[in-house]
Amino acid sequence: MSGSAARQGPTPLAFEFSVAVRFLKEGRFQSLLIIVGVGAGVAVVAYISALVVGLQTNTLNKTLGAQAHIVVSPLEERVTPAWQAGQTGPEAGAAWPTPAEARFTDTQARAQRLRTIGNWPAVEAALLQREGVTAVSPMVAGAALARRGEATRAVALSGVELDRYDRIVGLRDKLVAGAFRIGPGEALVGKTLAEDLGVRVGDRITVRTDTRVDTLRLTGLVDLGIRDLNRRVVIVPLRSAQTLLDLPGGVTQIDLRVSDVWAAQALAAQLARELPTKVESWQDSNAQLVTALNAQGISTALIRSVVMVVVVLGIASVLVVSVVQKQREIGILRAMGAQQGQILRVFLIQGALVGGLGSVLGVGLAMGMIKLFTTFVRGTDGLPLFAITLPPSTALQVVALALVAGLLAAVAPARRAARMDPAQAIRM
Repeated sequence: MSGSAARQGPTPLAFEFSVAVRFLKEGRFQSLLIIVGVGAGVAVVAYISALVVGLQTNTLNKTLGAQAHIVVSPLEERVTPAWQAGQTGPEAGAAWPTPAEARFTDTQARAQRLRTIGNWPAVEAALLQREGVTAVSPMVAGAALARRGEATRAVALSGVELDRYDRIVGLRDKLVAGAFRIGPGEALVGKTLAEDLGVRVGDRITVRTDTRVDTLRLTGLVDLGIRDLNRRVVIVPLRSAQTLLDLPGGVTQIDLRVSDVWAAQALAAQLARELPTKVESWQDSNAQLVTALNAQGISTALIRSVVMVVVVLGIASVLVVSVVQKQREIGILRAMGAQQGQILRVFLIQGALVGGLGSVLGVGLAMGMIKLFTTFVRGTDGLPLFAITLPPSTALQVVALALVAGLLAAVAPARRAARMDPAQAIRM
């Protein structure tokens, strides 16, 4: 280095930033009010977002915790309407009658019976290779009667490979008594069914189907989170169910779990076009729930939009007042050589500062509101209704939204300040 110290140039935007901070400090009260207002708006947006996400996650977990994301099953049986006696068809070498000539007899829908998926091991292998599918579990499901002494209940018999089925619905976490295992002659049952039959772990129940009767020893009780399911479910090994339901070597459905639950419907539609089977997603079987979740999402977006509009208007109104109050100072700065672009950036920085400080305050308020909710809002069992958290990604999105709102709100006041004539501004 030479004897004289090298001079560093001024930091970019240092002048604009210092003037913006000074303007905010001179109007401390109104600056504080608008920062608190922005903070309140951000807190509402962050809290509502976290609340709705927590509610939807809890609802989906309870719903999908007892069912597969996608179910592959045989096509329903249909009856082809018969021609009236005396009519000819193409098998006799004649053309089909025209719509005016065609007459059909009344046909009655056929009662559905248990049917297996044709060549299901090949279907299962193909599903395991499908992108987005994380677990596949074959099942034999059918109706039965469970009896213990004089108590009899209609039950839903499910034959599964326990470890594979656990990856579909997380059954291990729902075990409330006994051991998580089933072997030949053993079963897991819903806790409400056990209460109805007056049995506990280690007791035996008789299960009767149309073709078989078997005695099963209870190895465990499960709570699926839905009372109706807890009252009906009986889970046995796959081979035991095949024997009880007289479906040797067959399965009545294949359950799938996917990595993205919201992509289940699209994947189910694609599988339905490729496979000679019926394919249903959880959205198909829970249409009302999907409608409710979509309505919640739209309502949340509407609330966020309205709050952000209020925040933008609040910041803009304060900055407009600031421009009017600081006309003389703006004129002096222009007379001293400040460029229009610098004055423009001064008020843009003011908007960004108000939005940034307000967003930080709002995120803190939202976290406090979430803490109050999880601490004081409890269910009848004394536990929190559902978990609510504010993910860092959501907090960053809200902060970025507030910053953008502050900048947008500052555009009009900043342009007005930049266009001021220095001589007129000083005389005012």
